Amino acid sequence: MNIGFIGAGKVGFSLGKWFAQNGVTVTGYWSRRRESAGEAALFTHTTAFDSAEALVQASDVIFLTVPDGMISPVYETLREFELTEKQLCHCSGALTAREAFPGAESLCAGLYSIHPLFPISSKDAAWRELPGAFFCLEGHGPHLPLWEQTLTALGARTFRLPSAKKSAYHCACAIASNLVCALAKVSVDLLADCGLAEADALEALSPLMKANLEHILQDGPALALTGPVERGDARTVARHLACLGTAENRRLYEAASLVLTGMAEEKHPETNYQPISELLGGSNQ
Repeated sequence: MNIGFIGAGKVGFSLGKWFAQNGVTVTGYWSRRRESAGEAALFTHTTAFDSAEALVQASDVIFLTVPDGMISPVYETLREFELTEKQLCHCSGALTAREAFPGAESLCAGLYSIHPLFPISSKDAAWRELPGAFFCLEGHGPHLPLWEQTLTALGARTFRLPSAKKSAYHCACAIASNLVCALAKVSVDLLADCGLAEADALEALSPLMKANLEHILQDGPALALTGPVERGDARTVARHLACLGTAENRRLYEAASLVLTGMAEEKHPETNYQPISELLGGSNQ
């Protein structure tokens, strides 16, 4: 495979470097900003193309590593070029291949979503951490087994996702990553109300959060569950609700704690969680 990248941001940088360092042929980059393509090409020891058409002609695989909202518009500009038997790939966790590349199959092109389940935060260093990451593969064409083989050979792990489950997959990623930030923000704000500066609050919470996350990842959410909900301590839960200053924070606590209540009921069927369920606005029926 000769792989070209349209878009020279963090994802394009990282995948291109990772591929090139491991013997996968990268033709190079094209970007609306010539400087970005040049920087990425220098980083990967490849070529900065003068036009998207030149990159398409030189490449068997075209990765559109641009923001999600730009994938389809950029693809539409490529339709005037010869795409027969090319592979069109994007790295969006939210979009299916058909959503991103409408009508590509009529052009006799393969279309694929290849999403690294990994936070690519640095365009210079993240490529070193991709071995061991999971890649979600979805799409239409004969090349999915080839991508499984290629990524596995580079040290990654892969799983295929039905197109109909792409939204559920992305929601799972957002909950595990983005929504944790909301929970941390509420926790830090509560400690600020107790007199701790944000940096001190984060330092104080760090051992608790890290140990709990490690337990969750090692043993699963149910076995990691501790605290007043699992104990059936409705009095403490009521006090928690009373100290949450905004309706948004209260709803967040209630919604998460109702999920914990269901987990606790399965874990301790002999315990009556009805008082906590009612306190949280749920039902134990």
